[in-house]
Amino acid sequence: MNADAIISTVRGFMPPFATSMGMTVDHLHEGLPVIAFDYGPQVMGRPGYLHGGAMSGLLEIAAIAALRVTLVSDEGAVKIKPVNITINFMRGGREARTYALGEVTRIGRRVANVEAKAWQDDPGKPIATVFMNFLLTQPS
Repeated sequence: MNADAIISTVRGFMPPFATSMGMTVDHLHEGLPVIAFDYGPQVMGRPGYLHGGAMSGLLEIAAIAALRVTLVSDEGAVKIKPVNITINFMRGGREARTYALGEVTRIGRRVANVEAKAWQDDPGKPIATVFMNFLLTQPS
């Protein structure tokens, strides 16, 4: 799948809350979309920091984007349903652009495991991570 097709796929599933928070596909990293948003009132928590829910939402969208891109290239149309989510907040997000990248760590016929990391200045210093498990089903 080429870069334009990947970006189009991700934009096609973005829910309204992601759009209202300003989430976009910033760029691709090894064929996977990097989702980002800018700091602003819609993602602000305590003064000068990101809201934990905004970070969680960004991570969830990045995880789903990685899974969607992987499923389109590997399996075709598959419905996904989040089953479990574990979020680790590592440091406070500041007033800066925030990025997140998901990676499918395991995919089977019925279950997929995805990890996503959010960062601001350095991808090697994440501000939060998420581990998500998804149930995969064929459309009826």
